[in-house]
Amino acid sequence: MNNEYDHEIFFQKYAEMPRSKNGLNAAGEWHQLKPLFPPLHGKTVLDLGCGYGWHCRFAAEQGAAQVLGLDLSRKMIEEAKKRSTEKTITYRVCGIEDYAYPENRWDCVVSNLALHYVENIEDIFQKVYRTLKQDGTFLFNIEHPVFTAGVGQDWVYTDEGTPQYWPVDRYFIPGARNTHFLGCDVVKQHHTLTQILMGLLHYGFELKAVVEAEPPAEMLDIPGMRDELRRPMMLLVKAAAKK
Repeated sequence: MNNEYDHEIFFQKYAEMPRSKNGLNAAGEWHQLKPLFPPLHGKTVLDLGCGYGWHCRFAAEQGAAQVLGLDLSRKMIEEAKKRSTEKTITYRVCGIEDYAYPENRWDCVVSNLALHYVENIEDIFQKVYRTLKQDGTFLFNIEHPVFTAGVGQDWVYTDEGTPQYWPVDRYFIPGARNTHFLGCDVVKQHHTLTQILMGLLHYGFELKAVVEAEPPAEMLDIPGMRDELRRPMMLLVKAAAKK
């Protein structure tokens, strides 16, 4: 996973995003992601790319017995530690690809907006399957393939600056895509829908839910939010490890 989040300018701009300041309720996908979580009381939870630790704290609030949040960014982990008081949560600076994934260790593995930085996503699927207990849950939110295949991941605008359409190119060619996010050049990884869903099935997962995120009605008056109904930005997937 790339480490743009440790760059000071990028990190400061990220901190100004509504979801950074106001948490899960400010995330447009939360109303669809929250119902996908399994019961977490007494369970063990691993968060891959935990960022500020919002989902770690949600798991702790739900009664999880142990939560481990991993992030490659030192700044993100420092911020997560500042915001957390729950004794059941541990944070660790560690890349998604670098974790050991001990066998049959976790009841639930969650990842929010991190897997589109991983080049070999199938390898992560295999490792997550290994580290989940029987019938354990893998729940993740990844940038939608239509979004990652967007040219520069931006709209084509009219002369007046109005979004005209969302261009998609090289959809069936997975790999690195250079984007501009929060004023910085960022490299993300494009994966096709087939790669994501069939990759899960190939490694033994059973699909439980596939949801294309849409903003809730109460957010549609936020500037630019109605344009989020014109193309999917995020893909939410829930899968179970059948062993």
